[in-house]
Amino acid sequence: MKQRGFTLIELLLGLIVSGILASLAVPSFKGLLDSQQRQNAAHSLAQGLRFARMEAITRNRPVVIYALGEDWSQGWRVILDLGGRGDQNDDSPVLLERQDSGRVSIVGNGPVKSQVRFSGLGEPVFSGGGFRAGTVHICATEHAQSLHQVVLAPSGRISLRSEMAEQAQCRGQPVTLALRAANEPAVPWASRR
Repeated sequence: MKQRGFTLIELLLGLIVSGILASLAVPSFKGLLDSQQRQNAAHSLAQGLRFARMEAITRNRPVVIYALGEDWSQGWRVILDLGGRGDQNDDSPVLLERQDSGRVSIVGNGPVKSQVRFSGLGEPVFSGGGFRAGTVHICATEHAQSLHQVVLAPSGRISLRSEMAEQAQCRGQPVTLALRAANEPAVPWASRR
């Protein structure tokens, strides 16, 4: 019985072909991971806004959700606004917090640039009482495009859209890299202790 194995040339040729196929697949996987991170960031922010609104209605008190370091990309915090000063009041109880890696560029337009305040009725309002509405854009890393939008209506309704659109606010947004894992789960503040 004759045994047949692989020659050294056949093994090297197989390694070369598999290396070429792997080098072609890596950019596609990177794009898929980036897309998934942007989608997760959009869903997380929409859920945070919904949580803040529901807490305001449940407690019949103003609740504020604000961007950590005035940058939605770094994460957000939901607080019960006891003193009416939002994130400026250190005594406000924290209801929920989410820290993020900053890998996904997230920018809000004027009314929702860094915070949203919900009245006890669940309506988004300015600190003076006027109605607020706006859009937070989840930006592409290489182009000035908004790929996902978290839209806040004057009624308080929060919707999530996935429309590719040119967005000037996405232009030149630095994407910082952090060492901790991306997309840490949102954990109620009380359970962190």
